[in-house]
Amino acid sequence: MSGPSLHKLTAHRSIHNGALTEARDILEILEQVYEEGKEEHAILAARTLCEHWETRTIAHADSEEDGFYQKKLEENPDLEELIIMLKRDHQLFRRIIKEIKQIVDEHGVNNDVIDRFKTISIIGQIHNFDEETHLLDEH
Repeated sequence: MSGPSLHKLTAHRSIHNGALTEARDILEILEQVYEEGKEEHAILAARTLCEHWETRTIAHADSEEDGFYQKKLEENPDLEELIIMLKRDHQLFRRIIKEIKQIVDEHGVNNDVIDRFKTISIIGQIHNFDEETHLLDEH
């Protein structure tokens, strides 16, 4: 079930901003240790960042899909296309993280891993803007 904080712009934006800020900070650490050639540290940072995306953003996405989107759709059927796109974003989050984990397990950290983390962050920013602009109440 979706909690009340999912329905209010300020609270929801806080969840989004916190998750993206933390992801950015971990990605900066990953890039630094990768550039320094510290392979074990880079693998640890990449796995930590995957876990972050899973426990913060993807878990949040799961809660949105568990009632929040349905309620918004019931309130306004014109949101159907947007909600389909937002759910697709969630699928991309899951898919990209799965790919990153596979690459790290098979090859360690490389530029493809870092590029995927940057990509998922950009998708997250666009997703959050669309969600906050079209689905959330001011108070």
